[in-house]
Amino acid sequence: MSYTNGLDDPSAYFQNVLWTGDGSAGNAVTFDGNSDMQPDFVWSKRRDVGYGHVLKDTSRGGTSNNDVHLVSNTTAADSTYAAYRMDFNSDGFTLDGSGDSGFQASGTSMVSWAWKANGGTTAAFSESGANPGGTRQTNTTAGFSIIAYTGTGSNGTIAHGLPSTPEFIIFKRRNNANVWATWHQGIGDDYKLVLNDSAAQDADGAFMASTLPTSTNITVGGASVNTNADNGTYICYAFSPVQGYSKFGKYVGNGNASGPFVYTGFKPAFVMIKVTSAVESWVMFDGARKPVNRDDNVASLYANTSGAEYTGASYHNIDILSNGFKVRLTNTAVNASGASYIYMAFSENPFVTSQGIPTTAR
Repeated sequence: MSYTNGLDDPSAYFQNVLWTGDGSAGNAVTFDGNSDMQPDFVWSKRRDVGYGHVLKDTSRGGTSNNDVHLVSNTTAADSTYAAYRMDFNSDGFTLDGSGDSGFQASGTSMVSWAWKANGGTTAAFSESGANPGGTRQTNTTAGFSIIAYTGTGSNGTIAHGLPSTPEFIIFKRRNNANVWATWHQGIGDDYKLVLNDSAAQDADGAFMASTLPTSTNITVGGASVNTNADNGTYICYAFSPVQGYSKFGKYVGNGNASGPFVYTGFKPAFVMIKVTSAVESWVMFDGARKPVNRDDNVASLYANTSGAEYTGASYHNIDILSNGFKVRLTNTAVNASGASYIYMAFSENPFVTSQGIPTTAR
Protein backbone atom coordinates (compact mmCIF):
# COMPACT_ATOMS: atom_id res chain seq x y z
CA MET A 1 0.00 0.00 0.00
CA SER A 2 1.37 3.42 -0.93
CA TYR A 3 0.21 6.66 0.67
CA THR A 4 0.43 10.26 -0.40
CA ASN A 5 1.58 12.78 2.18
CA GLY A 6 -0.59 13.06 5.27
CA LEU A 7 -3.17 15.74 6.01
CA ASP A 8 -3.36 17.76 9.23
CA ASP A 9 -6.95 18.92 8.67
CA PRO A 10 -9.15 16.28 7.02
CA SER A 11 -12.18 18.59 7.29
CA ALA A 12 -10.84 20.51 4.30
CA TYR A 13 -11.68 17.46 2.15
CA PHE A 14 -14.38 15.43 3.93
CA GLN A 15 -17.14 16.38 6.35
CA ASN A 16 -20.37 14.89 7.61
CA VAL A 17 -23.29 16.93 8.86
CA LEU A 18 -26.69 16.42 10.48
CA TRP A 19 -29.49 18.64 9.26
CA THR A 20 -33.26 19.04 9.38
CA GLY A 21 -35.55 19.51 6.41
CA ASP A 22 -37.78 22.58 6.44
CA GLY A 23 -40.05 21.85 3.46
CA SER A 24 -39.10 24.97 1.53
CA ALA A 25 -36.44 26.27 -0.82
CA GLY A 26 -33.46 28.06 0.71
CA ASN A 27 -32.67 25.63 3.54
CA ALA A 28 -28.94 26.27 4.11
CA VAL A 29 -26.79 23.51 5.61
CA THR A 30 -23.41 24.69 6.93
CA PHE A 31 -20.53 22.37 7.80
CA ASP A 32 -18.93 22.66 11.24
CA GLY A 33 -15.42 21.33 10.58
CA ASN A 34 -12.19 23.24 11.18
CA SER A 35 -12.04 24.29 7.52
CA ASP A 36 -14.63 25.70 5.17
CA MET A 37 -15.29 23.17 2.43
CA GLN A 38 -17.21 23.45 -0.82
CA PRO A 39 -18.32 19.88 -1.57
CA ASP A 40 -18.30 18.14 -4.94
CA PHE A 41 -19.92 14.85 -3.94
CA VAL A 42 -22.77 14.84 -1.40
CA TRP A 43 -24.40 11.59 -0.24
CA SER A 44 -27.54 12.19 1.86
CA LYS A 45 -29.86 9.87 3.78
CA ARG A 46 -33.02 10.40 5.77
CA ARG A 47 -32.54 8.86 9.23
CA ASP A 48 -35.95 8.77 10.90
CA VAL A 49 -37.92 6.74 8.34
CA GLY A 50 -37.20 4.56 5.34
CA TYR A 51 -36.22 6.76 2.37
CA GLY A 52 -33.66 6.31 -0.38
CA HIS A 53 -30.07 7.52 -0.39
CA VAL A 54 -29.62 10.60 -2.62
CA LEU A 55 -26.20 11.01 -4.30
CA LYS A 56 -25.28 14.21 -6.11
CA ASP A 57 -22.03 15.55 -7.57
CA THR A 58 -20.84 18.65 -9.37
CA SER A 59 -19.61 16.71 -12.42
CA ARG A 60 -23.13 15.55 -13.27
CA GLY A 61 -25.19 18.55 -12.21
CA GLY A 62 -22.89 21.52 -11.66
CA THR A 63 -22.52 23.62 -8.53
CA SER A 64 -25.90 25.41 -8.60
CA ASN A 65 -29.50 24.33 -9.15
CA ASN A 66 -28.24 20.76 -9.23
CA ASP A 67 -31.27 18.47 -9.47
CA VAL A 68 -29.43 15.43 -10.91
CA HIS A 69 -29.22 12.47 -8.57
CA LEU A 70 -28.59 8.76 -8.23
CA VAL A 71 -29.82 6.42 -5.49
CA SER A 72 -27.34 3.94 -4.01
CA ASN A 73 -30.00 1.46 -2.89
CA THR A 74 -31.48 0.97 -6.37
CA THR A 75 -30.22 0.31 -9.90
CA ALA A 76 -32.14 3.32 -11.26
CA ALA A 77 -30.57 5.51 -13.92
CA ASP A 78 -29.67 9.16 -13.40
CA SER A 79 -32.74 11.27 -12.67
CA THR A 80 -33.57 14.94 -12.38
CA TYR A 81 -35.99 15.99 -9.68
CA ALA A 82 -36.62 19.63 -8.83
CA ALA A 83 -37.44 18.80 -5.19
CA TYR A 84 -33.84 17.55 -4.73
CA ARG A 85 -32.29 20.72 -6.15
CA MET A 86 -29.07 21.73 -4.37
CA ASP A 87 -26.53 24.54 -4.53
CA PHE A 88 -22.96 23.65 -3.49
CA ASN A 89 -21.73 26.52 -1.33
CA SER A 90 -18.34 27.61 0.02
CA ASP A 91 -18.98 25.74 3.30
CA GLY A 92 -21.92 23.41 2.77
CA PHE A 93 -24.97 23.38 0.54
CA THR A 94 -28.42 24.91 0.17
CA LEU A 95 -31.54 22.88 -0.53
CA ASP A 96 -33.31 24.82 -3.26
CA GLY A 97 -36.10 22.31 -3.85
CA SER A 98 -39.43 22.03 -2.07
CA GLY A 99 -42.56 19.91 -2.18
CA ASP A 100 -40.98 16.52 -1.59
CA SER A 101 -42.64 14.39 1.06
CA GLY A 102 -39.45 12.66 2.19
CA PHE A 103 -36.05 14.17 1.44
CA GLN A 104 -36.60 17.83 2.38
CA ALA A 105 -39.99 17.71 4.09
CA SER A 106 -40.47 19.80 7.20
CA GLY A 107 -38.89 18.14 10.23
CA THR A 108 -37.04 15.34 8.43
CA SER A 109 -33.91 14.11 10.22
CA MET A 110 -31.04 13.92 7.72
CA VAL A 111 -27.35 13.13 7.47
CA SER A 112 -25.02 14.03 4.60
CA TRP A 113 -21.48 12.85 3.90
CA ALA A 114 -19.52 15.20 1.64
CA TRP A 115 -16.22 15.06 -0.26
CA LYS A 116 -14.26 17.78 -2.04
CA ALA A 117 -12.84 17.18 -5.52
CA ASN A 118 -12.00 20.16 -7.74
CA GLY A 119 -14.79 22.66 -7.16
CA GLY A 120 -16.79 21.38 -10.12
CA THR A 121 -14.03 22.29 -12.58
CA THR A 122 -13.49 19.34 -14.92
CA ALA A 123 -10.92 18.52 -17.58
CA ALA A 124 -12.00 16.72 -20.75
CA PHE A 125 -10.32 13.61 -22.08
CA SER A 126 -11.05 12.32 -25.56
CA GLU A 127 -12.13 8.86 -26.60
CA SER A 128 -9.16 7.08 -28.15
CA GLY A 129 -9.78 3.77 -29.83
CA ALA A 130 -11.11 1.41 -27.16
CA ASN A 131 -10.53 3.94 -24.39
CA PRO A 132 -13.55 5.91 -23.17
CA GLY A 133 -13.80 9.68 -23.36
CA GLY A 134 -15.32 12.07 -20.84
CA THR A 135 -14.40 14.51 -18.09
CA ARG A 136 -12.56 14.23 -14.79
CA GLN A 137 -12.12 16.36 -11.71
CA THR A 138 -9.44 15.28 -9.29
CA ASN A 139 -8.19 16.34 -5.90
CA THR A 140 -4.68 14.92 -5.69
CA THR A 141 -4.20 16.04 -2.08
CA ALA A 142 -7.22 14.04 -0.92
CA GLY A 143 -6.87 11.17 -3.39
CA PHE A 144 -10.31 11.55 -4.96
CA SER A 145 -11.47 11.64 -8.60
CA ILE A 146 -14.94 11.99 -10.10
CA ILE A 147 -14.84 10.58 -13.63
CA ALA A 148 -17.77 10.95 -16.05
CA TYR A 149 -17.30 8.99 -19.27
CA THR A 150 -18.94 7.32 -22.25
CA GLY A 151 -18.26 3.65 -22.91
CA THR A 152 -16.83 2.12 -26.07
CA GLY A 153 -17.90 -1.54 -25.81
CA SER A 154 -14.25 -2.70 -25.87
CA ASN A 155 -11.66 -3.20 -23.14
CA GLY A 156 -10.09 0.18 -22.45
CA THR A 157 -8.41 2.35 -19.85
CA ILE A 158 -9.16 5.63 -18.11
CA ALA A 159 -6.41 7.83 -16.61
CA HIS A 160 -7.65 8.43 -13.05
CA GLY A 161 -5.34 11.34 -12.15
CA LEU A 162 -4.83 10.15 -8.58
CA PRO A 163 -1.49 10.41 -6.76
CA SER A 164 -1.33 6.63 -6.25
CA THR A 165 -3.17 3.48 -7.30
CA PRO A 166 -6.87 3.67 -6.37
CA GLU A 167 -8.01 1.21 -3.72
CA PHE A 168 -11.76 1.80 -3.80
CA ILE A 169 -13.76 2.40 -7.00
CA ILE A 170 -17.51 2.75 -7.56
CA PHE A 171 -19.02 2.63 -11.07
CA LYS A 172 -22.63 3.47 -11.97
CA ARG A 173 -24.18 3.50 -15.40
CA ARG A 174 -26.21 6.68 -15.71
CA ASN A 175 -28.41 6.01 -18.75
CA ASN A 176 -29.67 2.56 -17.80
CA ALA A 177 -30.76 0.55 -14.75
CA ASN A 178 -27.51 -1.25 -13.96
CA VAL A 179 -25.93 -2.20 -10.65
CA TRP A 180 -23.43 -0.12 -8.72
CA ALA A 181 -20.32 -2.16 -9.62
CA THR A 182 -17.79 -1.71 -6.83
CA TRP A 183 -14.16 -2.73 -6.44
CA HIS A 184 -11.95 -2.71 -3.35
CA GLN A 185 -8.28 -3.62 -3.14
CA GLY A 186 -9.19 -6.35 -0.62
CA ILE A 187 -11.07 -8.53 -3.16
CA GLY A 188 -8.59 -8.94 -6.03
CA ASP A 189 -8.90 -8.53 -9.79
CA ASP A 190 -11.65 -11.00 -10.73
CA TYR A 191 -14.35 -10.03 -8.26
CA LYS A 192 -16.77 -7.21 -7.66
CA LEU A 193 -19.20 -6.12 -4.98
CA VAL A 194 -22.54 -4.45 -5.66
CA LEU A 195 -23.28 -1.33 -3.60
CA ASN A 196 -27.05 -1.56 -4.07
CA ASP A 197 -27.16 -5.21 -2.95
CA SER A 198 -26.27 -7.27 0.12
CA ALA A 199 -24.69 -10.07 -1.96
CA ALA A 200 -21.24 -11.46 -1.24
CA GLN A 201 -18.46 -10.72 -3.71
CA ASP A 202 -19.06 -12.35 -7.07
CA ALA A 203 -16.69 -13.55 -9.76
CA ASP A 204 -16.84 -10.95 -12.52
CA GLY A 205 -13.62 -10.54 -14.44
CA ALA A 206 -15.46 -8.65 -17.17
CA PHE A 207 -16.21 -5.39 -15.39
CA MET A 208 -12.52 -4.46 -15.06
CA ALA A 209 -11.25 -6.93 -17.67
CA SER A 210 -9.51 -8.98 -14.95
CA THR A 211 -7.00 -6.14 -14.58
CA LEU A 212 -6.04 -4.39 -11.36
CA PRO A 213 -5.84 -0.60 -11.41
CA THR A 214 -2.39 0.92 -11.74
CA SER A 215 -0.82 4.15 -10.57
CA THR A 216 -2.11 5.80 -13.75
CA ASN A 217 -5.08 3.87 -15.16
CA ILE A 218 -8.35 2.11 -14.37
CA THR A 219 -9.29 -0.62 -16.84
CA VAL A 220 -12.93 -1.03 -17.86
CA GLY A 221 -14.18 -4.14 -19.62
CA GLY A 222 -15.96 -4.02 -22.93
CA ALA A 223 -17.93 -7.16 -22.06
CA SER A 224 -19.51 -5.43 -19.04
CA VAL A 225 -22.62 -3.28 -19.32
CA ASN A 226 -21.82 -2.12 -15.78
CA THR A 227 -18.63 -0.28 -16.76
CA ASN A 228 -18.16 0.10 -20.52
CA ALA A 229 -21.13 -0.62 -22.79
CA ASP A 230 -20.93 1.08 -26.17
CA ASN A 231 -22.44 4.59 -25.73
CA GLY A 232 -23.26 3.87 -22.11
CA THR A 233 -22.78 6.93 -19.89
CA TYR A 234 -21.10 6.37 -16.52
CA ILE A 235 -19.96 8.02 -13.33
CA CYS A 236 -16.95 6.66 -11.46
CA TYR A 237 -15.82 7.64 -7.96
CA ALA A 238 -12.20 6.60 -7.39
CA PHE A 239 -10.24 6.87 -4.14
CA SER A 240 -6.57 6.36 -3.30
CA PRO A 241 -5.31 6.28 0.31
CA VAL A 242 -3.89 9.36 2.03
CA GLN A 243 -2.06 8.99 5.33
CA GLY A 244 -4.05 10.43 8.23
CA TYR A 245 -7.10 10.99 6.02
CA SER A 246 -8.35 7.83 4.28
CA LYS A 247 -7.85 4.10 4.36
CA PHE A 248 -9.35 1.19 2.40
CA GLY A 249 -8.47 -1.98 4.24
CA LYS A 250 -9.74 -5.37 5.34
CA TYR A 251 -10.02 -7.48 8.48
CA VAL A 252 -11.15 -10.94 9.57
CA GLY A 253 -13.96 -11.33 12.09
CA ASN A 254 -13.48 -13.19 15.36
CA GLY A 255 -17.12 -13.81 16.31
CA ASN A 256 -16.52 -12.24 19.71
CA ALA A 257 -18.26 -9.30 21.37
CA SER A 258 -14.76 -7.88 21.81
CA GLY A 259 -14.20 -7.78 18.07
CA PRO A 260 -11.16 -6.88 15.98
CA PHE A 261 -9.41 -3.57 16.41
CA VAL A 262 -8.74 -1.98 13.02
CA TYR A 263 -5.87 0.48 12.88
CA THR A 264 -6.40 3.38 10.47
CA GLY A 265 -3.88 5.92 11.77
CA PHE A 266 -6.65 8.45 12.43
CA LYS A 267 -9.88 8.99 14.34
CA PRO A 268 -12.55 8.04 11.78
CA ALA A 269 -15.30 10.48 10.87
CA PHE A 270 -16.92 7.88 8.59
CA VAL A 271 -16.64 4.10 8.23
CA MET A 272 -18.44 1.78 5.81
CA ILE A 273 -18.04 -2.00 6.23
CA LYS A 274 -19.05 -4.90 3.96
CA VAL A 275 -18.58 -8.61 4.57
CA THR A 276 -17.25 -10.07 1.32
CA SER A 277 -17.94 -13.72 2.05
CA ALA A 278 -21.62 -13.56 3.05
CA VAL A 279 -24.92 -11.89 2.22
CA GLU A 280 -25.16 -8.80 4.44
CA SER A 281 -25.68 -5.07 4.09
CA TRP A 282 -23.12 -2.32 3.61
CA VAL A 283 -23.05 -0.86 7.14
CA MET A 284 -22.37 2.87 7.51
CA PHE A 285 -21.19 4.64 10.67
CA ASP A 286 -20.08 8.21 11.32
CA GLY A 287 -19.01 10.38 14.20
CA ALA A 288 -21.86 12.87 13.75
CA ARG A 289 -24.58 10.29 14.44
CA LYS A 290 -22.52 8.22 16.92
CA PRO A 291 -20.85 10.77 19.20
CA VAL A 292 -20.04 8.32 22.02
CA ASN A 293 -19.02 4.66 22.15
CA ARG A 294 -21.91 2.79 23.73
CA ASP A 295 -23.63 -0.43 22.74
CA ASP A 296 -27.03 1.24 22.98
CA ASN A 297 -26.06 3.98 20.52
CA VAL A 298 -25.45 1.94 17.39
CA ALA A 299 -26.58 4.48 14.76
CA SER A 300 -25.99 2.39 11.64
CA LEU A 301 -27.39 3.00 8.15
CA TYR A 302 -27.14 0.73 5.12
CA ALA A 303 -26.01 1.87 1.67
CA ASN A 304 -28.04 -0.85 -0.08
CA THR A 305 -31.38 -0.23 1.62
CA SER A 306 -33.76 2.66 2.19
CA GLY A 307 -34.26 1.65 5.82
CA ALA A 308 -34.26 4.12 8.68
CA GLU A 309 -31.31 4.40 11.03
CA TYR A 310 -30.94 1.41 13.32
CA THR A 311 -30.30 2.32 16.96
CA GLY A 312 -30.93 -0.95 18.80
CA ALA A 313 -28.40 -2.48 21.17
CA SER A 314 -27.83 -5.90 19.64
CA TYR A 315 -27.06 -5.56 15.95
CA HIS A 316 -24.09 -3.60 14.51
CA ASN A 317 -21.71 -1.51 16.53
CA ILE A 318 -18.19 -0.11 16.50
CA ASP A 319 -16.18 2.07 18.85
CA ILE A 320 -14.58 5.05 17.11
CA LEU A 321 -11.10 5.52 18.56
CA SER A 322 -8.26 8.01 18.13
CA ASN A 323 -6.33 5.67 15.82
CA GLY A 324 -8.99 3.42 14.29
CA PHE A 325 -12.13 1.53 15.26
CA LYS A 326 -13.04 -1.56 17.26
CA VAL A 327 -15.92 -3.86 16.35
CA ARG A 328 -18.17 -4.50 19.35
CA LEU A 329 -20.80 -7.03 18.25
CA THR A 330 -20.88 -10.48 16.64
CA ASN A 331 -23.44 -9.96 13.86
CA THR A 332 -22.41 -11.40 10.47
CA ALA A 333 -22.50 -7.94 8.89
CA VAL A 334 -19.50 -6.81 10.94
CA ASN A 335 -17.94 -9.69 12.90
CA ALA A 336 -18.67 -13.34 12.09
CA SER A 337 -15.90 -15.72 13.06
CA GLY A 338 -13.47 -16.19 10.17
CA ALA A 339 -15.45 -13.99 7.76
CA SER A 340 -13.63 -11.49 5.52
CA TYR A 341 -14.52 -7.78 5.61
CA ILE A 342 -13.53 -4.72 3.64
CA TYR A 343 -13.96 -1.13 4.79
CA MET A 344 -13.53 2.45 3.67
CA ALA A 345 -12.74 5.08 6.31
CA PHE A 346 -12.27 8.84 6.30
CA SER A 347 -10.71 10.89 9.06
CA GLU A 348 -11.91 13.37 11.63
CA ASN A 349 -8.37 13.85 12.97
CA PRO A 350 -5.02 12.21 12.20
CA PHE A 351 -3.63 10.16 15.11
CA VAL A 352 -0.55 12.38 15.13
CA THR A 353 -0.31 15.57 13.07
CA SER A 354 2.74 16.65 11.11
CA GLN A 355 3.60 18.85 14.14
CA GLY A 356 3.58 15.75 16.41
CA ILE A 357 0.32 16.63 18.18
CA PRO A 358 -1.78 13.56 19.07
CA THR A 359 -5.56 13.55 18.77
CA THR A 360 -7.77 12.38 21.62
CA ALA A 361 -10.03 9.34 21.91
CA ARG A 362 -13.75 9.67 22.61
